[in-house]
Amino acid sequence: MPDQPGDHAQRASDAERLRALERRLDDLGRDQRPQTPGADKFHQANQAWRMVVELVAGLAIGFGVGYGLDRLFGTTPIMLVIFIFLGFAAGVKTMLRTAAEMGHAPPAGTARDSMPDDDPDDDERD
Repeated sequence: MPDQPGDHAQRASDAERLRALERRLDDLGRDQRPQTPGADKFHQANQAWRMVVELVAGLAIGFGVGYGLDRLFGTTPIMLVIFIFLGFAAGVKTMLRTAAEMGHAPPAGTARDSMPDDDPDDDERD
């Protein structure tokens, strides 16, 4: 279909309207609301649950592997006990790794940032 004389003007108008719409969407897309204080107040509880789940998962995997090997080899309690202890050790190791992550990079705006230091050398009451 050949271009008609009004097509060029219509395309230019459409392009300008599209740019105006994109600018308006960009302006609306920015969140102008202030950060709510305490929005991440459950961060420590979430970390605690994560550590509990890691420990239980280690125990459950150890139990499953030990039970499966006992059934396979016919050694009723031996493998189960060994792998429960190994699962417990793996869960504790994972928990310690999580605790180390928590100690290195606390999220901004948590209660830890607003608490005073407990260092007795910095006590100003003396």
